[in-house]
Amino acid sequence: MNEFKLLLRKDFFIVRNNIRLILKNPLRLLPYAAVLAYFSFFYFRRGGRSQDMDASQLDTLQDAAGEVPEVDFAMQNVVGGLTLLALAFLMFQLYRATKKNISFFTMADVNFVFTAPVNPSNLLVYYMIRSIFPALGGSLIFILYSTAQLNDVFDLNAWNLIIMSLGFTFFFFIISPIRFLIYTLNTKYGILPYIRNGIFILGIVLALMVMIPGLMAEKFWQGMFAWIGSPWFDFFPLVGWSRGILSYVSHGNVWIPLGFSLVYIISFFLILFLVIAHAGAYYEDVLESTKSNEEVKEKAMGKAEASESTGSLNLKKKLNLPDFGTGAVALYWRNYVHSSRQDFHPLFGLYALGFAGIAIIMAVLSNFDWFSHKIIYGYLGVMIMMYFFAGMGRTSVGDLKKPFFILIPATWTSKFINMIKLDLYQTGLFGVGLILPAVLIAGLSWGLILLFPICLLAFYLTGFAITLTTQVGFDEGWDRKLIRPVIVVGVILFGILPSVAAGFFGYFITDKFVYGMLGLSIGMVLVATLMLHLTLDIISRVEFKEM
Repeated sequence: MNEFKLLLRKDFFIVRNNIRLILKNPLRLLPYAAVLAYFSFFYFRRGGRSQDMDASQLDTLQDAAGEVPEVDFAMQNVVGGLTLLALAFLMFQLYRATKKNISFFTMADVNFVFTAPVNPSNLLVYYMIRSIFPALGGSLIFILYSTAQLNDVFDLNAWNLIIMSLGFTFFFFIISPIRFLIYTLNTKYGILPYIRNGIFILGIVLALMVMIPGLMAEKFWQGMFAWIGSPWFDFFPLVGWSRGILSYVSHGNVWIPLGFSLVYIISFFLILFLVIAHAGAYYEDVLESTKSNEEVKEKAMGKAEASESTGSLNLKKKLNLPDFGTGAVALYWRNYVHSSRQDFHPLFGLYALGFAGIAIIMAVLSNFDWFSHKIIYGYLGVMIMMYFFAGMGRTSVGDLKKPFFILIPATWTSKFINMIKLDLYQTGLFGVGLILPAVLIAGLSWGLILLFPICLLAFYLTGFAITLTTQVGFDEGWDRKLIRPVIVVGVILFGILPSVAAGFFGYFITDKFVYGMLGLSIGMVLVATLMLHLTLDIISRVEFKEM
């Protein structure tokens, strides 16, 4: 018991010191105040409007809905789709457990706590239990953000939000002990092949639970989530238990979330018992994972440079490239060489082929009424957002992390264009390679062949310009950390959201997706043009400094 008091005292001093740092620099509270104001605005505004619908009206709507005998396929697919995403996340985490151990510690714990006179078993128990608090905080923030627009439908209060956050908290919290247990059992008994086979079989079973009811239905999309979206799936471990807790907001029966919470608690203590029984001397096992996690955090915070070889498929590939010329084109040559080593082709690689293949499969299945065109349109939207975030991450690798590119005798515009020329080629070819066969196979509008690549390029350049503006225009410190969110939010509020609104306006007026894409493209081209003009002005201010 004294060891747990020692650990609690250590964490108390850490919290106290962080509070003192905040008091010394109150500007640290600005991001949190902005988040609090955002949540308060939505909840108070929507909470006032929700009073217009009283309980009797809600009961009347529910009774009317109960009289309809047809299955609500839209709701079934929403529930089933979210369940499928949670199952995919669970399978991915289980697969990662067979590759790498998880760590509950930091390098500070390794250097100071591991050497303290504390029993390793007690230390592991304390840190495993303590990890529920970050999961609870993150889940509560996610619930507050995601349910801000549901006050018009559900009577959300503090009790409802707490219970719903428990559903996410238990799910994300218990995954780490499970991963630790899997790695521990493999380290001690060498049963990794059996664990992998079990995960593979579970994945096949879950896939069949989607495929079989879909094939049995008149249309695939009507039956694909008939099983995993049904109420009985609430008893499926972890994913179903959390879904059962989250469903409290719809039925209001407190015993159901309490029952699933009790199952979670029992499962955790069972896992904890197995970990303690089989962990042994785990210090050396978690050291590598702890160090790796620390490096990832440093790269995310900009303290360490990200490796350009991340994701490379063939680093030792022999190349025979023609002469590219001299001057700023050397930057394009460098990116071309790196991309050639990273994938089987520098312009259209394996990852692009995989994403384009998914769209082609969707297009083929849409001809058999397995998928509607709306699912293809949703996939196109996901690709656009992926390229937006890819553009934001582009400045963390490549020439922009090496300030000697300013020595090349060429204009700033030429150097800037050559730095991103290969990205533009890759993005454009990917957009055409994805949308062209999808249009031909599924019979979509021909205008998408032009508009979709333009949207990809515009979102990519916008994300790239946002990050580069803050990375070059501001030095390291709180000025960059505070200004970057302001710029991101400003571009989203005054650039991206109006463009998206123009797209929705075009879609609702014409009821055709191509006109929605046209409105989005026009708006984003303007946003990207303005951001690139700002970026070209800022890039010329780069001096001999690490970015």
